[in-house]
Amino acid sequence: MEKTNELYRGKAKTVYETSDPDRLILHFRNDTSAFDGEKVAQLDRKGMVNNKFNAFIMQKLEEAGIPTQVDRLISDDEALVKRLEMLPIECVVRNIAAGSICRRLGVEEGLTLNPPTFEFFLKNDELHDPMINEYHIRSFGWGEDEHIEQMKKLTFQVNDVLKALFDEAGLLLVDYKLEFGLYKGEIVLGDEFTPDGCRLWDKETRQKLDKDRFRQGLGGVVEAYEEVAHRLNVPLD
Repeated sequence: MEKTNELYRGKAKTVYETSDPDRLILHFRNDTSAFDGEKVAQLDRKGMVNNKFNAFIMQKLEEAGIPTQVDRLISDDEALVKRLEMLPIECVVRNIAAGSICRRLGVEEGLTLNPPTFEFFLKNDELHDPMINEYHIRSFGWGEDEHIEQMKKLTFQVNDVLKALFDEAGLLLVDYKLEFGLYKGEIVLGDEFTPDGCRLWDKETRQKLDKDRFRQGLGGVVEAYEEVAHRLNVPLD
């Protein structure tokens, strides 16, 4: 399948159109950014690790009955994916308090959240991805009632599948964000699931093995991603 025009260039991924109008190529670059692009770096091997990590996770979710965008890997840093009409919404589940919820609500990092919390955010860098609710989504036409319910349902299904998967690997799934789109009228999980978009801690030491290593200047970012991949038996080579 031939790559044609560049459709979209994000902070860490580039999306290309293909000769098939229903398929896109998702290119994971080595670019890394935080704080809405205020902190930027190039990290060797990151694109490859995230591409293969994402494909592995999406396969696990597909096996659990969760529809995803990914068809297959086509190179070390590229995947063939379904072309979705993306909804401008981020769905966030938090199992343990970390990041913005600690700042917003004054809670201590590391607090177990039972039940897990669910939050909607508007995907808009210029507005710093503000939190929204179901009424905003309906009123501004960002999604229909059935989209809202299906996104929530699938997001919690993802939580059940991945909490168990990471737990077996000695990891805590602290929180994560998901994005969804429409494919032939059906809600499908899109974008990515990598350590760029979730928080993962070692279960015993609570060492951070995700993008917080970059945000907080801890170093060893790609090495941490590779450690997670190794524990999950993700084939990187």
